Amino acid sequence: MILIEVQILRAVAALMVVWHHARHEAELMAARGAGPALDPGTLLPWWGGVDLFFVISGLVIVHASGRLFGAPGGRVRFLAHRVARVVPLYWLVSLLYLALALARPDLLGDAATLVRVPGTILAGFLFWPAARPDGIVQPLYGLGWTLNYEAFFYALFALGLGFGRRGAVAWLALALVTLVAVGVLVPGLPVPVRFWANPIVLEFLLGAGLALAHREGFAPKRALRLGSAILGCLGLSLAARLLVGDGAADGVLRPLLVGLPACLLVAAALGPKRSAAQVAALPVLMRGLVRLGDASYALYLVHPFALRLGREALLRVGLAPALHPWGSLVAMLALSVVAGLLVRRCVEGPLTRWLRARLDPGEAQNRVRAASVPVPPGHRAD
Repeated sequence: MILIEVQILRAVAALMVVWHHARHEAELMAARGAGPALDPGTLLPWWGGVDLFFVISGLVIVHASGRLFGAPGGRVRFLAHRVARVVPLYWLVSLLYLALALARPDLLGDAATLVRVPGTILAGFLFWPAARPDGIVQPLYGLGWTLNYEAFFYALFALGLGFGRRGAVAWLALALVTLVAVGVLVPGLPVPVRFWANPIVLEFLLGAGLALAHREGFAPKRALRLGSAILGCLGLSLAARLLVGDGAADGVLRPLLVGLPACLLVAAALGPKRSAAQVAALPVLMRGLVRLGDASYALYLVHPFALRLGREALLRVGLAPALHPWGSLVAMLALSVVAGLLVRRCVEGPLTRWLRARLDPGEAQNRVRAASVPVPPGHRAD
């Protein structure tokens, strides 16, 4: 049983990030004579897909950990599942990026200079915030900054698993609010603490609070969900107009102006759970978005490679002047989606299952036993 609207929101969040980066590639194409520069526009803060991801992550982690709260070995199992889900693909793309930095540093600009700072590279693989030589706290593969926050949230949540669901969310609230307050009030904190004290971490708490409310019986009616969705979209549109310019989206304004609207969108997605049979009966477009939501992590990690490949292909075959800017954007977006789906199916999925079976062999055995029992139509063995 799944919340398909949440899965669709995961797809939307990933597409927002891809579109944000695709616009940057379109600007580079224009600078190389492909056509007119793209109007920056203020429809939505496309980078806010990250904030939507963080709220969804808080919701999903609390929602899906029901069997682990207070259970013996629950913390170890939770962390094993998270490692299996997050680490393999991230390490693969980071290694690919490192290989490109060594072989063709001219393709990566300033990021290629990090190959001379092995400590920073190692920190990135370990999800530990470390400053680059230019002072930016970011791993070699730049998208990994969000995973540094995710890994911190997982570790913090694991500490609270023994307190029960309510206790775990209360622990998250105490820890995250205190940490952000310390970050605001205390100057000169060590780099990792300063990074984790960014107010953006409160977006995980918003999602966790929604999950707790949902488990306690909060089930908004269709009218309330529609109103939440409208308010969320209007809030994001307002944020796009207010948070313009370098650094404008930093600090406490980001969770207020982007995180809260994202929370409203996630609340709007708290519809009824659907079985696999019900999902299969959905219209083709919705089924595609659910599938893309399942592949959202792969899409997030591999889309920079697809975007740059698409940009260079359009320029070199001579299609860029005719397609630019909107045709180029759509073509690069489509290539990224295809790449994400293929990587999910052929790389991420098999790797996750393989590593999870080894880190948590007990669950793998349970799945085998459950699969041997006849399953009624419309139900899943897991």
